[in-house]
Amino acid sequence: MPHQPVLSAKRNFARSLRRAMTEAEDRLWQELRDRRLDGIKFRRQPPFGKYIADFVCIEASLIIEIDGSQHADSDSDRSRDADLKARGFRILRFWNDDVLRDMNAVCDTILAYVRDTSLQPWR
Repeated sequence: MPHQPVLSAKRNFARSLRRAMTEAEDRLWQELRDRRLDGIKFRRQPPFGKYIADFVCIEASLIIEIDGSQHADSDSDRSRDADLKARGFRILRFWNDDVLRDMNAVCDTILAYVRDTSLQPWR
């Protein structure tokens, strides 16, 4: 995957997102940061071209998105996902409620997708 330069405005916007994470994003980040989840390296709010992912595991080509209800049946999310998939990523989406109510299941699912790169997300 060739490296593409990121505009400084996009980088600054990503930084602002890191400071203003939702409750669900913050809780998941506490599980993922510093290789806390089975020693796996994750990054938060990294820019990819014109998009900013919530979390990414580069080694597993896995992007994790935490969505609120505004993302239900979203055409822009489908377009974004298609572009990121074309770059070789799988996109795993969880609802905010999933993260807030059952963190263990969310983490178990993430582990399964990191360990088995043939798994494809369900939504």
